[in-house]
Amino acid sequence: MTSIVETVTVEGEYLTVSLIVWRRFRRPMPGLVEAIHDINPGLAGLGAWLPVGTTFDMPIPTPREPVILDPVRLW
Repeated sequence: MTSIVETVTVEGEYLTVSLIVWRRFRRPMPGLVEAIHDINPGLAGLGAWLPVGTTFDMPIPTPREPVILDPVRLW
């Protein structure tokens, strides 16, 4: 699914993994928060708000091939 991993450093207070994902992509990214926790064991143990200075790896999803659909003809 992913081929690029970006290292993220928490630089502010009261940031969560989901908020960091939202600020990075500005759209819903289903399954990305779970993928971050999978490749960063112990990250969930830090609590809901990540401490300032925490670093973790975030996988960057590769774009998918566009799907071209056949037009629908009503008559």
